[in-house]
Amino acid sequence: MSLYIPFDNSFAELPPEFHSHQMPTPVGEPRLLAYNQDLAEALGIGAAEPEELARVFVGNEIPAGADPLAQLYAGHQFGSFNPQLGDGRAILLGEVVGRDGIRRDIQLKGAGRTPYSRGGDGRAWMGPALREYLVSEAMHSLGIPTTRALAAVATGETVWREGGLPGAVLTRVAKSHLRVGTFQVFASRGQVEALKTLTEYAIARHYPEAEGPMGLLRAVRDAQVELIAAWMSVGFIHGVMNTDNSSIAGETIDYGPCAFMDVYHPSRVFSSIDRMGRYAYSNQPNIAVWNLAQLATALIQQYDAPETVVEEATEIVHAMPDLLEAAWLKKFRAKLGITTVEEGDMGLITDLMRLMAEGQADFTNSFRALVDGDPRDQFLDPEAFDQWEERWQQRLQGEAEPEAVMRAVNPVLIPRNHRIEQMIASAVAGDMAPFERLMAALATPFEVRAEFDDLRRPPAEDEVVKATFCGT
Repeated sequence: MSLYIPFDNSFAELPPEFHSHQMPTPVGEPRLLAYNQDLAEALGIGAAEPEELARVFVGNEIPAGADPLAQLYAGHQFGSFNPQLGDGRAILLGEVVGRDGIRRDIQLKGAGRTPYSRGGDGRAWMGPALREYLVSEAMHSLGIPTTRALAAVATGETVWREGGLPGAVLTRVAKSHLRVGTFQVFASRGQVEALKTLTEYAIARHYPEAEGPMGLLRAVRDAQVELIAAWMSVGFIHGVMNTDNSSIAGETIDYGPCAFMDVYHPSRVFSSIDRMGRYAYSNQPNIAVWNLAQLATALIQQYDAPETVVEEATEIVHAMPDLLEAAWLKKFRAKLGITTVEEGDMGLITDLMRLMAEGQADFTNSFRALVDGDPRDQFLDPEAFDQWEERWQQRLQGEAEPEAVMRAVNPVLIPRNHRIEQMIASAVAGDMAPFERLMAALATPFEVRAEFDDLRRPPAEDEVVKATFCGT
């Protein structure tokens, strides 16, 4: 094997209760669908032919230095606690320290069964693999903390869901795969020493300036505040904000039934399994607070006298809503070209959002039209917008370069749901051109590029995607 990956593993050195060593299950006919050459170079990964890349990133060949394993964790799923989850279809090959000095995991998603598969097949099909590849890379281009996609490989085998579907493996890169649920599993089992070891490991890896478990809690809170505010600012809906999908590194992780809104509505839900709207767009900040409270509950279990830190943990969690509001305000002020602070800004922003919901306005196009289009065209009742615009223009008096501010934060393009579905259908039929075109367009989401104007269009009535799915 000629492919060089500079593995420098640390999680594998943790005690055996943290993971299970697990080799990927080989597949019959691996074929490289996509490879992120820029990311590979940033990670220090050497060059190789497509056939070798396919064999490695599907799990048929294990490169030198890899130490494949499946991680253990628990989690609250839609509010109900599951005491043991773990990587049921993902295998961590190992870690690399990139050229930027940051340690990252390299994980194969869909690489076969593990001890945590719970009866599942351990596989993924091509649709969700390409969806996560495209959306995670789009999020990176939008400047939002996220896991990255290194490779997508077709397995040449059939995965059975509602019917037979082409299989694929996604190679995911993350600052780590430590989740709120990673702490919950040891706290729920009363494994205090393991919880202490995990806390020390997480601090050393992600927040070396943090002091002790409460310092870690505060650092995770602050990272999550920035992440959720960023999601809200681009109309992103994660879909399954379970605690096992909540990264302590502050990255967007696990792109299952995720979606970007077209027509704005605060209670928008896409996930087919979110029947009660727990993870609706407007409820994401509340769920982030709830998830942090679960992390706090887990972390305090390692103290000899937990009651002595309950007050501090409570203060850290209770501060989160105000921090989220402040971060949200900063993001949405910028979307209106505002960089200063005035008391009426919240009302100005929420009044526009109300008009957008009532007027069935497209979220992305409405904000971008404020700077380089006719925003009136986005509303069913343009006159209602006119009244709001007078207030907005008055607020902009004295702002320095509001147009530049808006162009920097209001994307021209997002990964629209109907385009993703069209791309998947084409890929399954053997045509990767739509995927490659979307990747090229979404690499520069804030730039107006005439050759991608059609991708700005919201879905026609017969193209609307009403539900998205996990793919498991």
